[in-house]
Amino acid sequence: MNQQRSKQPPSLIHAPLGLIFGFTYPFRALGLFIRTPKLWGYVIVPIIVNIVVGILLYVGLLFPGLNGIEVLVSNLDNRIDTWVANLPTWLQYLDVSAVILGWLLRIVLVTALLLVIGFILLQFGVILGSPWYGQLSERLEELRTGKPPVLPPNSLTSIFQDIGRAILFELKKLALQLLIGIPLFLFNFLPVYGSILFTIGGISLAATITCLDFLDAPLERRRLKFREKLKMIRLALPASGSFALVCLGLITIPFVNLLAIPVCVGSGTLFFCDRLWPYYFASQEQSTQP
Repeated sequence: MNQQRSKQPPSLIHAPLGLIFGFTYPFRALGLFIRTPKLWGYVIVPIIVNIVVGILLYVGLLFPGLNGIEVLVSNLDNRIDTWVANLPTWLQYLDVSAVILGWLLRIVLVTALLLVIGFILLQFGVILGSPWYGQLSERLEELRTGKPPVLPPNSLTSIFQDIGRAILFELKKLALQLLIGIPLFLFNFLPVYGSILFTIGGISLAATITCLDFLDAPLERRRLKFREKLKMIRLALPASGSFALVCLGLITIPFVNLLAIPVCVGSGTLFFCDRLWPYYFASQEQSTQP
């Protein structure tokens, strides 16, 4: 089997291919769902949950947010118009620049709003749909590797341990966001390059959290620590980076994200089976099987 032959991770020579392949995993998962009706039961209920949560988020955040953005930009336009009106005639062309600036600001703020809503939907969607996503990931891993997935002990004690680990995982993600997010926010006060650093760093942080969420099911079955999960993402670069970015993009698109979360959960398991399991887990798990 390929899992037994491939003992070494892909080298840097394969990095460009990994970058491209990482983008394809959500679409691979979607194709697999379409071809495998027996997986639909693990997807339908989470989609219904996402629709309910999505409606609440869009009603509670999107529409008020859009109104707030419009008020903010309109006030800024009025101030610029007043300022331009007091300038000499030959500088009146700045009024056109103000209009362009207003539309650019709208685009940036609306994109940021959609990103925040998508990120919140991801957190609630993954948590509320976790019972179905866990079973979906198990079935996908068995289909992909041809072997039953490694499962933790099933007992009352283990259930409480699972709940504790899940809560701790969320707290550590929050701590990571604060640890990196606060310094990134402070970069905004730096002239010229501060906003660029904030944007790049913010997207990278959001992509990392997204990647953690969608790879968590198979990694958590193996009881990896939080730092070890981050290490797996680092070892799978650049494929994990492109995978995280395409998933982040999908959960940002309104209404598409209601369907995208189950697809991205499935694609995370496929990514694990293809790009992590053969190199870091297969030999150990095969040697421990009875």
